[in-house]
Amino acid sequence: MRIITHNMLQCHVKNCNSNNFPLQLRDVQLEMIEAEYSPEFLANILPKLDWDALNATALQLGISSLPAQVPENAAEDEAFLRTLHNVILETHLQQGVMICPNCNHEYKIKDGIPNMLLAEHEI
Repeated sequence: MRIITHNMLQCHVKNCNSNNFPLQLRDVQLEMIEAEYSPEFLANILPKLDWDALNATALQLGISSLPAQVPENAAEDEAFLRTLHNVILETHLQQGVMICPNCNHEYKIKDGIPNMLLAEHEI
């Protein structure tokens, strides 16, 4: 699972409607997988990212290459776009657990696939 995907996931357990994003990570194994670089895609996806959550997740994973704030000229900043590309598209969560900060529900990640299915009583 790419970090960009993690930036879009939140807990959907019944009545878990606040403080359910971003999901916290535990015991994760990362893998770097090369991806085609597309500055146009990055410029278009940038407004859709929750930057604070992305930055917090990156720091939790030991990635400190992202700036605290998005640069004003982000779409034209080649160095920034390359760093962003590396973090959100080439860094993959292969194994581990995502935990809701509100209800502590655990979502396992196995072979790069997050299991977001809920038991019937959690829906």
